[in-house]
Amino acid sequence: MLRGLQHFFEERISPLLGGAPNEAQVEQRLRLATAALFIEMIRVDFEVTEDERHQLETLVSETLGLDETETRDLLAAAEREVDSSVELFQFTRLIDEAFSPEQKVQVVERLWRIAYADEQVDRLEEHLVRKIANLLHVSHGDYIAAKIAARGA
Repeated sequence: MLRGLQHFFEERISPLLGGAPNEAQVEQRLRLATAALFIEMIRVDFEVTEDERHQLETLVSETLGLDETETRDLLAAAEREVDSSVELFQFTRLIDEAFSPEQKVQVVERLWRIAYADEQVDRLEEHLVRKIANLLHVSHGDYIAAKIAARGA
C-alpha cells in the first residue's frame, strides 16, 4: 500500500510542484484542492463520523469522476496536503481561478452535504462553508441556495 501511495505521489503530485504545469497537471491540482477543502470540512468540528467519511468519499468520486482506488489515493494525498498547509487560500485560489461560477456553487453545495452528513451542522462547519464561499466569490444568494439544496439531498 505504501508503495502505491508513493507511486501516486510521484506520478501525480510531484510534477505539480515545479515548472509550468500542463493541462493534466492543472486538472490534478484542482482535484487535489477540491478534495482538500472537503477534508477540511469533515475535520472542522474535530469529530469525523463514519457518515461524514462515507459522504466525503462519495462526493469526491462523484465530483471528480474517480473510481474507488483513485478516490482513496487522492484523499490520502489531499490529507497530507491539509496536514502540511496553514491556510485555505492555497486551495481556494486554484478553484477560484479555474472553476466556473456554477462549479464553485457546486463545491459549496457539496461542502454543505458533508456538513449535513451527520445530521447536525456545527457552528464551525457553518463558518467554514461561509469562509470558503467568500474565498470562491460565491454570492450570498448562491450560498443560501446551495445550503437549501444540500439539506434536501
